[in-house]
Amino acid sequence: MSKTRRAIGRGLIVSSLLLLFLTVCSYARQPDRLTAFTVFPIWMWGGIGLLLSAFAFLFLRAPRSLIVTAIWAISLPVVMDEAIVLSNFSHDPIKQKREPSSNGKRVIRVATVNCAGFAYGDPAEDLKKWDPDIVLLQHVFPNRVKQMAQNLYGSGGEFRANMTNGIITRFEIRRGTIRPRVPHQQATLRLPNGKDIEVVNVALTTAATDMRLWSEKSRSVHRSNRAIRSTELSAVLRTLKLTSSFPNSPTILGGDFNAGATDIVHRQLVGDFDDTFSEVGRGWGNTFHRRFPVLRIDHVYATRQFRPLSSGVIVSKGTDHRIVISDIVIHD
Repeated sequence: MSKTRRAIGRGLIVSSLLLLFLTVCSYARQPDRLTAFTVFPIWMWGGIGLLLSAFAFLFLRAPRSLIVTAIWAISLPVVMDEAIVLSNFSHDPIKQKREPSSNGKRVIRVATVNCAGFAYGDPAEDLKKWDPDIVLLQHVFPNRVKQMAQNLYGSGGEFRANMTNGIITRFEIRRGTIRPRVPHQQATLRLPNGKDIEVVNVALTTAATDMRLWSEKSRSVHRSNRAIRSTELSAVLRTLKLTSSFPNSPTILGGDFNAGATDIVHRQLVGDFDDTFSEVGRGWGNTFHRRFPVLRIDHVYATRQFRPLSSGVIVSKGTDHRIVISDIVIHD
């Protein structure tokens, strides 16, 4: 074997190991200076690392390159959101025809859908097949919110609209809370058993799309963009605490986070909420883009007063996002 081939092979092995270290540390710690790096799904960097080690094997034909490949193959399933959720084999997949109760408790079906301004059509027809109790809508105008409420629930539905967000439900809306100049909204719903729950619908700032990672300007844009989403969600949680007995009140929080499931913004919710799809979801949970979903940016969270039963993602031609649907029950 020539010295050149040996040098190239060793260089590829070292590069793959360095990328592995950088990837695992970056996604675990989420440092601000590497925001542009972590905006990509982790399996993209894993794919590059595996290619490097595979090419190293072609040059070296040595066990060391296979060891690096094995390390990548072991590490990725541990940290990939997609792999973690795909391991939920013990949970039943969500069914279109649902059970009305579980152990004597009413099942509440929640859906969140980014309507894309109705540019692709009306997702209500696809939602109707799943018969949700609560629907969180983003990128939809008030007249469309009313239209979707009537489509899903007829004259018995209720709704609240705020800028480009909307909440529609078959339950009674007791109170609505909004903040000026932002689309996020909160509503107090009364269930048929007389218990009140809080429902929060968010549409965080759209993610930055400049992928020139070599540019300091691009990296700065990504840092600022993530900071805005973190500030927005912090403000939503402060409003929730000021207007309810949260975290003691049963609360559902969902919508379009415009941030992947491993993004640091979600860590604000870890102490009080469960991600229903992470807990009981089945199948491929990524929601954007509908045709080729590479990121899970639409979420349904619930506080510990609820127990998630099942969760899934469905496709509607009426939106460029996939729709998240979760079944939950409230503890007594």
